[in-house]
Amino acid sequence: MNSALISGVRVLDVYDDGRKLKELAYLDCAVVLNYDIELPHEAYNEIKALFSHESLVVPKKGKNGIQDQDIIPMIRELALLEPGERSMTLRALVCCQNPSLNPMQLAAAIDLYLPQYKPDFVRCTRMEIFDADMNVFR
Repeated sequence: MNSALISGVRVLDVYDDGRKLKELAYLDCAVVLNYDIELPHEAYNEIKALFSHESLVVPKKGKNGIQDQDIIPMIRELALLEPGERSMTLRALVCCQNPSLNPMQLAAAIDLYLPQYKPDFVRCTRMEIFDADMNVFR
């Protein structure tokens, strides 16, 4: 294997046998909501209640312009972790293909429906990806 040094890039693992992308089904992600001020106590319960609705429509940019997208059917699991003083984390398992949900749409839903809790900064981290049988996708 030929190795090259690239400043700031670190290879953690290399997979020999790749799978077809059409087998990709779910994304486990963490969406961290950061705030410049301390979170009000009611923010946790109100954000948790928002994602318990049967429908949650958020505008999404698509090939044909902006379209409304109901994100609830694409959320398989969602947990709101105990908030910190100035941050809150949504841990979610979402569909990532046919249809796909960009995890940033979770923050967009808060912006739209609970603007008083709009985060000042959002960071999204991919934790793992899975196939339809919940096997780790490699």
